[in-house]
Amino acid sequence: MNKPDLERLGRLDAWDGVCAVVAGMGVSGFAAADNLTHQGAHVTALDESDAGDRGEKGTLLEILGADVRLGPGSTAQLPDDVDVVVTSPGWSPSAPLLAQAAARGIPVWGEVELAWRLRDPNHPAPWLAVTGTNGKTTTVQMLDYILRAHGLRSVACGNVGLPIVEAVMDPTPYDVFAVELSSFQLHYTHSMAAESAVVLNVAEDHLDWYASMADYTADKGRIYERAERACVYNVADPVTERLVREADVQEGCRAVGFTLGTPQVGMVGLVEDVLADRAFVEERQTSAAELCTVGDLASDAPHFVANALAAAALARSHGVPPVSVRDGLRAFEPDGHRIALVDTVDDVRYVDDSKATNPHAAQSSLMAYEPVVWVAGGLAKGARFDDLVRAAKDRLRAVVLLGRDRDVIADALARHAPDVRVIAIEGGDTDVMDRVVGAAADLAQPGDTVLLAPGCASMDMFANYGARGDAFAAAVHRLRER
Repeated sequence: MNKPDLERLGRLDAWDGVCAVVAGMGVSGFAAADNLTHQGAHVTALDESDAGDRGEKGTLLEILGADVRLGPGSTAQLPDDVDVVVTSPGWSPSAPLLAQAAARGIPVWGEVELAWRLRDPNHPAPWLAVTGTNGKTTTVQMLDYILRAHGLRSVACGNVGLPIVEAVMDPTPYDVFAVELSSFQLHYTHSMAAESAVVLNVAEDHLDWYASMADYTADKGRIYERAERACVYNVADPVTERLVREADVQEGCRAVGFTLGTPQVGMVGLVEDVLADRAFVEERQTSAAELCTVGDLASDAPHFVANALAAAALARSHGVPPVSVRDGLRAFEPDGHRIALVDTVDDVRYVDDSKATNPHAAQSSLMAYEPVVWVAGGLAKGARFDDLVRAAKDRLRAVVLLGRDRDVIADALARHAPDVRVIAIEGGDTDVMDRVVGAAADLAQPGDTVLLAPGCASMDMFANYGARGDAFAAAVHRLRER
């Protein structure tokens, strides 16, 4: 029997000759297995865990005709007859199953790659793609609001919201996709050609997954490959501009910078308090289009404004007029745990930015407040905090540390901010956040901000960053009641 030509298969083709292994049964893995089964492929779905709703998902896939193997040992050996492996994004290439696929020359795709190949050729809605160490979700959600303000059928998908393969396979076609892509997803994406794309920033993260910063950075840059209209980069982050210069894009694709300074020709930026476009207007040599004002945004924090500029640039590259950019940004409210004011107690503000799960995100948050009692710590994921402390030390009133890798932050503070008072909170019992907030309240002075911007992942003590932020907010509310 002749093997199928994977490179030629698309949404309208029969996949009945394809033997596909789907590695991982999380949200994106289930979506991939489900849609491959519907396309007619023979699917084997594997996961080392049978926890949560995996058993229920497995039963549904078995009803559809898939072979499902869950539990310890399920992913140790790649089946013999395999044409393609579709992996969940968190799986490292060194995982035994993927290493076996590489050794046998079997292509490994991510769900994003599968989604790109399953686009409807009769309605090939363009992708506006966003990556970066920080700000991806906020920027994609802003972009989605802008697109919908223009009357387009848009959806935020990929690493946020709907799995991208489900969005692509929706029987009612979308006009455009606002796609968030992590470095893990980009690692396994080979043929995507975004209409426009942005790398918001590149800073240390996931160094427990990557061998080096160079490898991590290279995966971020893959988002620009084959881009059609615009490669949007961060003027304040030269690495992002370098990635644009190195990308192999389609003819006519433009480089467009975003900046918190006055925009040069070909950029979007700030003119006093106005978000201004000098990239997508005909008279850009002599004038700019007003998009909105900083006051139209839900926050004036610098990184929030930068995200808005990036979203605006992508929307403008798609032909969205300034009025829709303004209306979309005015309507947008960020998700919880992103620079969210919890309460003001005794003239001290308490701000929850639990989503700041790496040093770069925490630094962006710290630069929006002064003076600050900084609450930080958790799982550092191999990251270092020296650059953050050097940049923020003059803003710090004091620091309260918690979590497994708190000593990593304490060591950086000792090196670069030895005069800043540091309190480490021991233990992971149920009242730990009450003790953290109590210590921060004792250290803060009227007019200060107590800022939860951990710079670390949360799973050493909390189910996720949301649970950590909820615990912080609950402790602040109990503080008020004392």
